[in-house]
Amino acid sequence: MSEEPSKRVMRISWGPQHPMSGQIRILVDTDGERVLNIIPDLGFTHRAIEKILENRNVVQGVVPVERMVMVDTANNALAYVRAVEELLGIEPPKRAQYIRVIICEVCRILSHLYGFGLGAESGGGYPAVFLWSTADREPFLDLMERITGTRWSYSFFVPGGVYRDFPDKIKDKFLKTLSYFEKRLETYRRAWFENKIFEARAKNVGVLKPEDAIRLGAAGPSLRSSGVSLDVRKNEPYEAYDEIDFKVVTLPEGDSYARLFARYLEMVESVKIIRQAIENMPSGPYRKSVSPFKRLPKGEAYARVEAARGELGVHIISDGGFKPYRVKITSPTLRNLYVLSQLPKISDILLADLPVIMYSFDPWYLDADR
Repeated sequence: MSEEPSKRVMRISWGPQHPMSGQIRILVDTDGERVLNIIPDLGFTHRAIEKILENRNVVQGVVPVERMVMVDTANNALAYVRAVEELLGIEPPKRAQYIRVIICEVCRILSHLYGFGLGAESGGGYPAVFLWSTADREPFLDLMERITGTRWSYSFFVPGGVYRDFPDKIKDKFLKTLSYFEKRLETYRRAWFENKIFEARAKNVGVLKPEDAIRLGAAGPSLRSSGVSLDVRKNEPYEAYDEIDFKVVTLPEGDSYARLFARYLEMVESVKIIRQAIENMPSGPYRKSVSPFKRLPKGEAYARVEAARGELGVHIISDGGFKPYRVKITSPTLRNLYVLSQLPKISDILLADLPVIMYSFDPWYLDADR
């Protein structure tokens, strides 16, 4: 604490605790109600995912890489599998690419439902929204169980394609679930996003200007809600995304409301993507055979995908052995946590607004602390 009362700064230690999505400690320097510094302190749940991947063959590696974000496992697995496929010089069959798109967009919906449910809770007085979003995830989890055999960590993407074919009998069930969810999205809009109280809590709070979002390296909806149209699915199309019609959600405001609303609008687009992928899925094989006991060629490969929280990159280096020599992962949560740490320098933040601002970035601390 400084000597001059007018410049007194108090450091608050928030944690270590589990603030809804992973263990973390956040140090907050305040001068009265004004937040001066936000210092994320990671390391409480480090699980050495990269080192584990260096001690598994490329098929076994799919399991641990999904553990980074358990509500968005498919997109994590896809980044890793695509890097492996680039290293091996193989391209999965077109049918497998469509199946991958469907599962990845379901995971995007599951993740966004979880994220903006937490965002509603952080705003205070909206526990019902989190309960709704939790319940609305169930039909999609049931579908994933029918397709992959599990509800959470699927291990369904393998180098060369997918583990098993998309069952034709599930098509009608899928379309019925999408129709139900579209109606639920309208309910969320009326009950929460058009709620004057929540608008007052989130609008013009924690504003991130486009130039700052680019300079600081914001990712995903946190970047696009500042008016920057950057989405790997459009800018560098992968799988079947270049054959599907959808728009990149961008909003100009850059505030906490926009960051949460962008995720809502992305779910609307995800429904469109899934419906098109199901209707236009080609026939043919769903996997090319890749032996897990095959030596990897010497070299390196990099692949990135648009995960629910933003751009996720996987860099693999091979020395010609059965396992990768080095795996490096760039996660969107780590980038967005850095943006959050710099936000007090470019935007006025009150201590009471910090939970809303924090969860408008949809952090998954295990993603950063991998």
